[in-house]
Amino acid sequence: MAVYVSNLVIYTGTDFEQVFVLEGSSTNSAFDLTGYTGASQFKKYKSSSSVKNFVVTFTNRPLGKVKIGMGTTMTSDLKPGKYFYDLKLTSPSGVTSRVIEGQVLVKKSVTR
Repeated sequence: MAVYVSNLVIYTGTDFEQVFVLEGSSTNSAFDLTGYTGASQFKKYKSSSSVKNFVVTFTNRPLGKVKIGMGTTMTSDLKPGKYFYDLKLTSPSGVTSRVIEGQVLVKKSVTR
């Protein structure tokens, strides 16, 4: 599976979610995610040891839909700035692949 780049914007103090639809690299059809698990994190620098976790859920496994998100409580603690993230999936046979990467821009919400 190819690594796709998708940049994100998160506003502090709000719910955040992003749904990705994954396709097979050779078929251009939905990639069946049945049996897969996922993990996604972001951090200020690629070498940082301090990370924030996204919640990963599968909204429709046969159609390749996976969602990452954070609730209001989690985004309230974020400091504005630029971060780096990725999404890794582990197949039922145990093979882990990085499928999405990009930058996260955290912006401070104006309305309180």
